[in-house]
Amino acid sequence: MNLPYKPGTPCWIDLMVPDQQAALDFYCDLFGWQGEIGPAETGGYSVCTLKGKPVAGIMKAMNPDGTVPDPLPPTVWTTYLSTNDLDATVTSVTDAGGTVMVPAMDVMDLGRMAVITDPTGAVVGLWQPVGFPGATLVNEHGALTWNELVTADVAAAAAFYSAVLPVTTARSEMPGAEGYVEYQVDGRAVGGMMDLGSLPKGVPPHWQAYFSVDDVDSVQAAAVRAGGSVLAPAFDMAAGRMAVLADPQGGAFSVIKGSAPSE
Repeated sequence: MNLPYKPGTPCWIDLMVPDQQAALDFYCDLFGWQGEIGPAETGGYSVCTLKGKPVAGIMKAMNPDGTVPDPLPPTVWTTYLSTNDLDATVTSVTDAGGTVMVPAMDVMDLGRMAVITDPTGAVVGLWQPVGFPGATLVNEHGALTWNELVTADVAAAAAFYSAVLPVTTARSEMPGAEGYVEYQVDGRAVGGMMDLGSLPKGVPPHWQAYFSVDDVDSVQAAAVRAGGSVLAPAFDMAAGRMAVLADPQGGAFSVIKGSAPSE
């Protein structure tokens, strides 16, 4: 198949939650998605769509045998990085100091996946597409637009991802974003890396998903009305206006309205 995502590029996100229907209601109302609990053979996994195109997944937290985990895992959005050889990538993960949390496995005829932890403690998924490439609508209101690694050791993280995938990192040249590290594929920024030190104490290393929105302040207000919370109120920054929010079950995500390109 003609892959829309080059290896190393963030290609999909999904959310594991205790109450799947509540999460579907929240995000469908907030972003205009369509989604329902999936068939039993997929564990009820829901592929949410926008304008008829896949944008994100939502699933109920459960063990492989279908039982409810005790204790429940944290509610988090997981970023998936595309690879054209999952087995080779997983092998390189352990060689580079990472840990395999979920070993490589087939997902019907859609592709193959694994979940790993990088040496700095951030969890990320790997996806080798077969029949499903990942999100096919991005950079529009309600759709994924950016993925960012927040870590206590940017240099170690950069070395790890460059060792396991064909990616490079470079300091951003965007005015006002000096010090920000771009995560690049073929010299093009497809994500970012930032230091954990700028966040409240106790926040663990993680990959953060950013959704594009037309009006950050109104989405922030809508999230609060729906039972969500504000982790960082709407503010202006180099790339535009953004806010960091959490859904009612604690899943953190960012929303951003990008700055218009300068002439």
